[in-house]
Amino acid sequence: MIQKLVIANRGEIALRIQRACRELGIRTVVLHSEADRDALYVMLADESVCIGPAAAADSYLNVPAIIAAAEVTDAEAIHPGYGFLAENADFAETVERSGFIFVGPSAQSMRLMGDKVSAIAAMQSAGVPCVPGSDGLLGNDPEANLAIARQIGYPIIIKASGGGGGKGMRVVNTEASLLHSIALTRREAGAAFDNDRVYMEKYLERPRHVEFQIIADCFGHVIHLGDRDCSTQRRHQKVLEEAPAPGISDGQREKIGAVCVQACKAVDYRGAGTFEFLYQDGEFYFIEMNTRVQVEHPVTEMITGVDIVQQQIRIANGEPLRFVQQDIQFRGHAIECRINAEDAVTFMPSPGKITQFHPPGGPGVRVDSHVYTNYSVPPYYDSMIAKVVVWGHDRDQAIARMSGALTEIVVDGIHTNIPLHREVIADKAFREGCQNIHYLEKKLANR
Repeated sequence: MIQKLVIANRGEIALRIQRACRELGIRTVVLHSEADRDALYVMLADESVCIGPAAAADSYLNVPAIIAAAEVTDAEAIHPGYGFLAENADFAETVERSGFIFVGPSAQSMRLMGDKVSAIAAMQSAGVPCVPGSDGLLGNDPEANLAIARQIGYPIIIKASGGGGGKGMRVVNTEASLLHSIALTRREAGAAFDNDRVYMEKYLERPRHVEFQIIADCFGHVIHLGDRDCSTQRRHQKVLEEAPAPGISDGQREKIGAVCVQACKAVDYRGAGTFEFLYQDGEFYFIEMNTRVQVEHPVTEMITGVDIVQQQIRIANGEPLRFVQQDIQFRGHAIECRINAEDAVTFMPSPGKITQFHPPGGPGVRVDSHVYTNYSVPPYYDSMIAKVVVWGHDRDQAIARMSGALTEIVVDGIHTNIPLHREVIADKAFREGCQNIHYLEKKLANR
């Protein structure tokens, strides 16, 4: 087993990785910026190294500093968490070229699946259902692009090939606005991702966002851990997730899960990964694959009993999977609420000192958080400060437990989006399930 591992991330995921390592008997080295010097995971680490000032570009994105810290601490492996450098193929290559183990997929897989056009092509070849679209990048011929859109049928959506996180997308409802929209999306994509390539897809008007978790070792063994519903979104950013996805039959789940498993084998994937789909009228359409651990991985852990972060580390260590698909049993229902340091009405960030923090408890309640009373939330990074996760024997019990947890939790001194979560959990439409990706935006618009 790996003896010492560098955690090249911050926030709740740094603490989550630290806990997984502790159970495996692995010593941890936490890398942190000057702004995160007082974070809980820094205080709990076996070792910590400050790698730069507050700005992410000078710390968490500073590859030479990360490699140097791994060298001086005699670490063997580096876990990138999510965000920052987690899906950066060049970083993965640099880690391995420097003699360390990268806890994640190969750089080749990251490049293949990180570019949405090449990912869609690979998935089509592997038999994964995809959204009807341009089947490749859009060229510079206006007439050709107009013809592609007519064949697909409006509305269509223009997407950046290197995009992500809800950025680099534009919906087009009429032919009159198509060419201008393509040009505008190209400019925005070039500025945001240093990649101005775009493609075109049919715009599904009322889909749900359903994703499948897979784990693959280095010996060709792949399993799926079921699905998650991530349809409760604001501006394409997930707010609440649950597993399993309501309204998906066991037969559908097993069919698409098996397709994802075969696709992983076809592209020789290793590690943890997530296939993201749009689901509408009983059909799944692949949109992208995330080649890292997801923020919402705890809901899958709660219904399967599989520690996904530990599996990442074991696979990176060269171990085979210790179970087969038949061993995975889906039990109960889990819901996760992302608690952000932001105003629940205006959504303006609310950094500052937490004067009181009281996490909820009780049967089936889990809280992943790096904050504590008198902790100061820095203004430089993502606003998520905690994840409240609950498990119930069924969805109704999970909703009841989440309602109780959101009543118990106390975060004073800053604004949070807890009131929004309470509103969603109490909403009749949410309780009925099967809400689509526009549910929350429409709810907020009708306040």
